[in-house]
Amino acid sequence: MLRVADAIARGWAELGVRGSFLARDIDTGEQLGFDIEEPVPLASVVKVPLALVVLDLIADGGLDPALPVTVDPAGSSVGPTGIAAFRHPVTVAVGDLLLLMLSVSDNAAADALFDLVPVTDVDARLRAWGCAGIRVRHMMNHMYECAAGAAGNDFSLALELAVRDERAGRHTIGTLDPAYANLGTASALVTLLQRVWRDEVAHPLATAELRRLMGHQVFTQRLASELRADSLRLSGKTGTFLHLRHEIGVIEADSGARVAVAALTRADRRAAQAPDIDLAIGIAARQAFEALRG
Repeated sequence: MLRVADAIARGWAELGVRGSFLARDIDTGEQLGFDIEEPVPLASVVKVPLALVVLDLIADGGLDPALPVTVDPAGSSVGPTGIAAFRHPVTVAVGDLLLLMLSVSDNAAADALFDLVPVTDVDARLRAWGCAGIRVRHMMNHMYECAAGAAGNDFSLALELAVRDERAGRHTIGTLDPAYANLGTASALVTLLQRVWRDEVAHPLATAELRRLMGHQVFTQRLASELRADSLRLSGKTGTFLHLRHEIGVIEADSGARVAVAALTRADRRAAQAPDIDLAIGIAARQAFEALRG
């Protein structure tokens, strides 16, 4: 296991990538990884704990999944997918906002849910569940507001600042600062997935629905890129912001093997598109899955 973890870390370093990685067999607890307790800004990975809290409220009868919510893109969150990319107001049920948030990583859908279940309530519920190592501190659009505050409307400059600050160990953009960001460690995120897949956190109806929704993710260029087979199922959630490229997910085999993975990378080079980093995450997931399932 140590040999596999070292090989993954070396491969990332050769690409100019830092980060943390953890893969754990959900049933045996056997695991491999590195830097698993390092706190990392979560980008869209935070949508998984948000979804779990919302789904738990639905399961307890505190929120109606059919409740219609009207979102006006003119005043909603920035993003390239879902409602965030719309040009006109739209009314969507809470249950479908969850689907948009997890399947296409819709920021506007996420912030519409945060309007219903405030950030402080989500964070408090995670504390009550004992989810140490995960913090929810701000809505999705705050990431873009902080980037604009540092770089205006020049997203390329914001990316350059993020990379420069990564090298210098400082944080011009506030939501990249672990002291203020939505935050998680690889260990905490894998533990959350393990508990969701074992129905050990929240209401069982909530965990079952979260598993179903994560199975609808359309972005497969990271964890799933090296694990395409009819005998495998992958449920995941990506996170991308400036120099951050993340994914958490669970790989399930027809044989019964179940492995939870968290890959949290940040680049030390400027690249709006980085398919080599995405592929490196996929290779890491495949190597870890093969090692853990024997």
